[in-house]
Amino acid sequence: MAEGLQAALPREMYVDTAAWAVEREAVLFGQWYAAGRLDDLGLAAPRRAATVDVAGESVLLTSDEQGVLHAAYNVCRHRGCQLRPPDQPAGEASALRCPYHSWTYGLDGRLLRSPHTDVPDPAAFSLTPVGVATWGGFVFVHLSPDAAGPLGVQTDHAQSMLANYDLGGLVTGQVLTYDVAANYKVLLENYNECYHCGPVHPELSRLVPSFAGGGSDLEWDRGIPHREGAWTFTTTGTTDRAPLPGLDEDERVRHKGDLVYPNLMVSASADHVAAFVLEPLAVDRTRVTCSLLFHPDEQRQATFDPSDAGDLWDLVNQQDWAICEAVQRGMSSRSYTQGWFAPMEDDSLDIRRWLLPLLEAHRG
Repeated sequence: MAEGLQAALPREMYVDTAAWAVEREAVLFGQWYAAGRLDDLGLAAPRRAATVDVAGESVLLTSDEQGVLHAAYNVCRHRGCQLRPPDQPAGEASALRCPYHSWTYGLDGRLLRSPHTDVPDPAAFSLTPVGVATWGGFVFVHLSPDAAGPLGVQTDHAQSMLANYDLGGLVTGQVLTYDVAANYKVLLENYNECYHCGPVHPELSRLVPSFAGGGSDLEWDRGIPHREGAWTFTTTGTTDRAPLPGLDEDERVRHKGDLVYPNLMVSASADHVAAFVLEPLAVDRTRVTCSLLFHPDEQRQATFDPSDAGDLWDLVNQQDWAICEAVQRGMSSRSYTQGWFAPMEDDSLDIRRWLLPLLEAHRG
């Protein structure tokens, strides 16, 4: 093989349903998983309930009377009925009542009532807990809470990179959603390199000329400069919105980004942040929610219009998803065994450094 190329993950890790089942158990169920923005999930106020999907597992999220977050599997302990329909919008709640036999649980998961049934130890019939924590305004859940480490292990790098953007204080100004016919790792790897930016993103490369060169030697810690006269990710490279307060001199004119494995990608501009929550639905399908986050003072303006950012992001996103789907189709060919990382894709090797140790630990 040519000098400088590094082996990528093998074919089966993108197309094989048996490999997907193992990875789902070891990685998606064994790591902190981004469920969405606290505000957008409807959980910022007390006495609220919502349901989220985690790679096929339905999870209940609640905010109790004191506003404390709780999470549990969406499964009644009596006969296994789902307590809350997965597609039910978030809403006010004082308790969680099973629609089958009316077993009722508190917002903290405690069994409160079991009609016509004497349960000698109600504590033994609490809802099966799921770990829950927050970072930067995002809710994370952990489906194996007894094995969960601190959330900071997964978010510390992003926190150090993006501390000045005050992610927790931003609000959602526009949401773009996509169903992508590709394995979620294809999307993560695509995000992690700009070798593809020149051929795939001509408009973005005109805004950020260094992307057109294949993305080598980019100073991500300092941020990536725009073309002369541009300073943010919009259709014109400028906007009438003010830069976010607290940014340093570089951050006011450069673009930064980071990835929180397994499913949160964050791209930070001077006036807004684009956050991508990936929802792996199958070995070859991923739902993406792209939330554009702005300072609340800007969103309160009567003239607030996020379309200058939204139009650019929608263009770039659709270009990315189209090429990711082409990759997935190619990987499904019997001729494909594995890919190779070129030197300009060095950051994409992170997928191996992150994923393979988790799979090895799961095998024991």
